[in-house]
Amino acid sequence: MGLSSTCVYVTDLQQTSLVALPQPVTAGEQLLDIDSSPAGSAYRLERTQRSPDGSTVWAPMIDGVERLGVLQASAPDLDEDLVGWCETLAGVAALLLVSKSSHNDPLVEAGRRRNMTVQAELVWAFLPPRTIGTARVTSSAVLEPAYDIGGDTFDHSFTERALHLTLLDSMGHDLASGGASAAGLATCRATRRSGGSIAEIVPAIDKVLDEWFTDRLMTAVIAELDTEDGTLTWVNCAHPPPLLIRDGRVLPRGLEREPDLPLGWGFHTSSPPTVHRTRLQPGDRILVHSDGVTEARSPLGDLFGEERLADTVIRAMAAGDPAPEALRRLVHELLHHQDHRLRDDATILLVEWHPSRDRT
Repeated sequence: MGLSSTCVYVTDLQQTSLVALPQPVTAGEQLLDIDSSPAGSAYRLERTQRSPDGSTVWAPMIDGVERLGVLQASAPDLDEDLVGWCETLAGVAALLLVSKSSHNDPLVEAGRRRNMTVQAELVWAFLPPRTIGTARVTSSAVLEPAYDIGGDTFDHSFTERALHLTLLDSMGHDLASGGASAAGLATCRATRRSGGSIAEIVPAIDKVLDEWFTDRLMTAVIAELDTEDGTLTWVNCAHPPPLLIRDGRVLPRGLEREPDLPLGWGFHTSSPPTVHRTRLQPGDRILVHSDGVTEARSPLGDLFGEERLADTVIRAMAAGDPAPEALRRLVHELLHHQDHRLRDDATILLVEWHPSRDRT
């Protein structure tokens, strides 16, 4: 190809640094800061960046809409055609990473900055990619504390014509909490993939918790978004209500409904949950979060709060950040607010319905 060198960088779990592969590499090249390096700009903006002298490019590696890292390539003469080939090479590298990530420990370990607890390892094993999307909808998620999560988990997946969303928050922050969340997620998927509706998912999870995790309660938002007409259907089991962002502002009580009882202890085995419906407008965004986000306190006792949560996302997206980058900035602000010591899991799902957007 006429390149003098290449290097693949993958993001670490908390999306603060880009880590060179394979390990080890020469000093000074192992880590690149996402917020202050040209490589980080390529990752954040999802656009190829060039060095001032034009001899090096950093091309984002993206699987569908999931950001994986960047490819660094250098050559004496990087004309536009060669830059295009570098972007193609980055796409091939992304496919290679995805194909190996489920069964290659060195690749997984490269994205970790410290050891992970058993319950966190259990939950991460069940999680889907952080970002999925089509031409009509994008869904992105973050979960902290990444190396020590206990009771939170999320899911997003496409059915024939809808986007399915789940956010579960199990009581506690231990291995049993992680087990309950993993079991809840597995029950949700098993019911959904057997043709069950979201109303049927709730008693199915309730039954599993009541039988196998008798001391655990769980809150949940389980939803489906019809990607064709924008109909949002959801149930809320004692969870903070999702936020509806329209035209750059949160609609007051837009998705606030009377919640059902939490999952566990057989609350839902005899009575189905209440199913809510609303019709979205093109460009609407849905923000689903656990209480560990809004109830995060600073060292001085200041709550992070719903207003700050929504404002951070709105400002990021108004500045042109894609949904994954808006959430990355949000979770870093949340960690900074609590002095990087979260006392509860913090999980956020951000969904954009954009039926007119020309993207694949």
